[in-house]
Amino acid sequence: MANLLTKIKDLIIADLNETRQHKEKQSPIALLNQYLRECEQETENVGKLVERQASLQEEFTREYHQAIERAEKRKYQADIASTAGETELYQFAAKEHQQYTERAERLKTSLAQVSEQLSELERKHDEMKHKLKDMHLRRMELMGRENITRANLKINQVAESSSVPDQFSSKFKDIENYLERLEQKVNHSFFHSTIDARMEQLEKERGKQDEQSVNLTKE
Repeated sequence: MANLLTKIKDLIIADLNETRQHKEKQSPIALLNQYLRECEQETENVGKLVERQASLQEEFTREYHQAIERAEKRKYQADIASTAGETELYQFAAKEHQQYTERAERLKTSLAQVSEQLSELERKHDEMKHKLKDMHLRRMELMGRENITRANLKINQVAESSSVPDQFSSKFKDIENYLERLEQKVNHSFFHSTIDARMEQLEKERGKQDEQSVNLTKE
């Protein structure tokens, strides 16, 4: 039974490793993005723990100062009761003074521990944020390299393809032929319009000459 479970575990691990390797081959940047999202989530979780530890520090500080104030108050009351000869009040105030003093000492120790733990958490959280920022910058560098690699690959594919230059040459030749036909058509239309205008002018001049000849004959 133990051997069977071990084999099943090995098969599962092997399958997971194969799947991960397949994903890396398919899209390494996508896998890196997923890893960065996981790191961001962990960093955010640690940030919440830092906030919680800071709240605990504030609460311990508040309780510590409160215990100190009450201990001093009970000490003052115990002195007054002792001076007044109020034994029962003195014993009560003295007992509470002792309790608040002991509580303050315990809170002081706890506060020191919590403060030290908070400082350590903040330091580690800052390190995580710096590492995360470095990973983001590293991802941008890798994305730039990937883009250049893909672009060069496309350029090489175009340059090495024998059909593409022929296609380009054919397209350019078609455009040149079209422009030549268009130029010929424009020039032809301009020539005709110029000829027609010139002929019309000549006809008018001839008409004037004929009219002048007729007038001279009548005279």
